[in-house]
Amino acid sequence: MDNKLTTATRTLLLSGDDEKSKRQELKQAFNQTWALYESLFEVINNDSAYFSKPEPLRHPLIFYFGHTAVFYINKLKLGKYIDHRVNKHFESMFAIGVDEMSWDDLDESHYDWPSVSEVRAYRSQVCQQVNAVIDEMPISLPIAQNDPAWVILMGIEHERIHLETSSVIIRQLPLCDVTPHPDWPACRDTGTAPSNQLLSVGGDTITLGKRDNDNTYGWDNEFGQQTFKVDDFKASKYLVSNQEFMAFVNDDGYRKHRYWNDEGKAWLSYTRATMPRFWRRQDNQWLQRNLTEEVPLPLNWPVEVNQLEAKAFCNWKAEQLQANIRLLTEAEWYLLRSNIEDDSPTWHETPGNIELAYFASSCPVDRFEHEGFCDILGNAWQWTETSIDGFQGFQVHPLYDDFSTPTFDGKHNLIKGGSWISTGNESISSSRYAFRRHFYQHAGFRYVESNQDPASMTSLNVYETDELISQYLEFHYGDEYFSVPNFCVNGVRQCLGEIQLSHTAKALDIGCSVGRASFELAKTFDHVDGIDFSARFIQQAYNLSEQGEKRYTIRTEGDLVEFKSTTLTQLNYSEEVKKVNFVQGDACNLKPQFSGYDLIYASNLIDRLGDPKAFLTTIHQRINEGGYLVIASPYTWLEEYTTKANWLGGIKVHGENFTTLDGLTETLIPHFELIAVKEIPFVIRETKRKFQHSLSEMTIWRKR
Repeated sequence: MDNKLTTATRTLLLSGDDEKSKRQELKQAFNQTWALYESLFEVINNDSAYFSKPEPLRHPLIFYFGHTAVFYINKLKLGKYIDHRVNKHFESMFAIGVDEMSWDDLDESHYDWPSVSEVRAYRSQVCQQVNAVIDEMPISLPIAQNDPAWVILMGIEHERIHLETSSVIIRQLPLCDVTPHPDWPACRDTGTAPSNQLLSVGGDTITLGKRDNDNTYGWDNEFGQQTFKVDDFKASKYLVSNQEFMAFVNDDGYRKHRYWNDEGKAWLSYTRATMPRFWRRQDNQWLQRNLTEEVPLPLNWPVEVNQLEAKAFCNWKAEQLQANIRLLTEAEWYLLRSNIEDDSPTWHETPGNIELAYFASSCPVDRFEHEGFCDILGNAWQWTETSIDGFQGFQVHPLYDDFSTPTFDGKHNLIKGGSWISTGNESISSSRYAFRRHFYQHAGFRYVESNQDPASMTSLNVYETDELISQYLEFHYGDEYFSVPNFCVNGVRQCLGEIQLSHTAKALDIGCSVGRASFELAKTFDHVDGIDFSARFIQQAYNLSEQGEKRYTIRTEGDLVEFKSTTLTQLNYSEEVKKVNFVQGDACNLKPQFSGYDLIYASNLIDRLGDPKAFLTTIHQRINEGGYLVIASPYTWLEEYTTKANWLGGIKVHGENFTTLDGLTETLIPHFELIAVKEIPFVIRETKRKFQHSLSEMTIWRKR
């Protein structure tokens, strides 16, 4: 593909020696990407086509024509890099797209869209505004994520994403609405496909993730580190071609439900699909729709399907070969990617049908070969088995906190390798993009033969959004507020500072909630049991133990949230986690094996028990002689938890004040002596500007 626009297709290096040159590079990348995007829309030959919905799961094309321009203004305004908007109405209307959440969840909203000429005029205004920002903003090298230049790069890479997604929608317009364009020439090389074969790939332990000092722009989900062990496997030499997929269609693969998982069967039932989206059967001939034309089905081009279809084909192929055939995982793709040493933007020759370097369409699957495998990069994206998730250390960018997080739900699978129209960040090795499994992109697949469970090469760690659980996660693992130390850490340290332990074999954290005090106790004790009545709380602690990371959202104001995460490494609990066992249980009805403790820690528990006295009169049976019981509570007695007849204190007895400390002493004194009484403050965050500040009274008791 030889035209002046293709120079816009590579991402920009963040480093450089000359700020003036980098400013010009950035300006050139912005303007060329802008022109390339507008060039794509020039294939539409009438304004009414902008307002039709060839893809029911998406807005009409007029939205995407305005959306990429609005994105610049909204992000620059959010970052306080500009003072004034260009068109407040447009910057609201064109701000938010529709996520392809379900094939039957159609966007039926009605919008009073502006005319194409009005949007084109708006784009012209934005182009001038962004150029002015680039001319005037400070630039430091290398460009960092908190620099205004990063926001410009974000806009450029965002427009490159929509260059591709818009081309998929245009590909579904009626042919009468599009006209071939000299900037968008399709490949003309068609023929019979080569016979596919499985080639061996040696397994390895591989660490994925982009580092903070990487020299190219990255989206939030690309940063962090995650290590996976990949067993030996075999991978198909070629992407699955139209010809190879045709055998599945001819064998009634779309009608044989045994090849389809439950999600696939539901999709089939709704869509009544019998062939890939871009195929058509007419007059006994198979045709394929490309960007601006329909051609006889190119048998040696990659088939383009959704992930559900790709999975069904693999199940059919497994039956044919009597082997464990499936899609590759992200980690397995990276082992194939290692066959290509260099990377964009520094490669001398583009090593595949990518970055619009050759065609505005797919091409034969045997055109680009590296170490025996073809189309490791480009031609069509490759669907994977891997649901997208952030690597350990994942953090959202404050100016685009919802780029990735809505996809961390187990329902969006990664696509790897890029397509013919993948440009910029999409074409570099660290890029990570995902779509719902029923969604269409310029995406196909290759298959692998492996006995390894794909789940062993992925780590799904979704954001906890339940408000109560998130409050407790923040209380245990989040920031300190108003200079009040972390309650769990401070409480454990305060109690251990008051006692003299003769043994440190076992401790019990009863009412452990989401687990922070259990980990802290494990710094001193050889084994810690963390028990809570709430299975939901215990699940959070268990997930952190198993996955090494916990993510959650906390409310800032109204519907707005902040994305938080914590890891065992950050907390310095990498060794302690091996000594902690989390179990769901009832403090008043513990199983017999929970005994023989040197210390029992009961924090913010007794005023939430139905019968606290029953707990206190039996707990000595579970503590070793000379062991300790630590009770911390703000004594907020409420009848919704404890009937007043069972309150330990906070009541009148014989007309006199009877405190909870009085009740504790009366109940525990037969088996314990009181060692110390302390006040431990704590703060619970509810929103960004609303907090609960409380005092918990800690009493420390030694078993006689």
